[in-house]
Amino acid sequence: MKIVTTVLGCILFVLFFGFALKNTQEVDLHFFLNYELRGPLVLMLLAFFVVGAALGILAVTPTVFRHRRENRRHTSTIAELQEGARRVAAQPQPDGSGAQ
Repeated sequence: MKIVTTVLGCILFVLFFGFALKNTQEVDLHFFLNYELRGPLVLMLLAFFVVGAALGILAVTPTVFRHRRENRRHTSTIAELQEGARRVAAQPQPDGSGAQ
């Protein structure tokens, strides 16, 4: 499996490297207030991909922390219930025969 992922990674690298070599022409990016940014197309695409990935991670971060907090709470509740079950099982049981 490791060899398959290595070969796949090499193929993707060659494809992306070829894409980068084919897209080196200059592009203009126009912002508000007449601000203009000029650079190679592949660098613009890479920058926007990185910014988008970072914003996506930031958007998911509160949800991840909330799930971790809930997981800790549920884990402690399960531990308390298991401890209670152990205590109940350790108590002497009445024989229930009714004989005195």
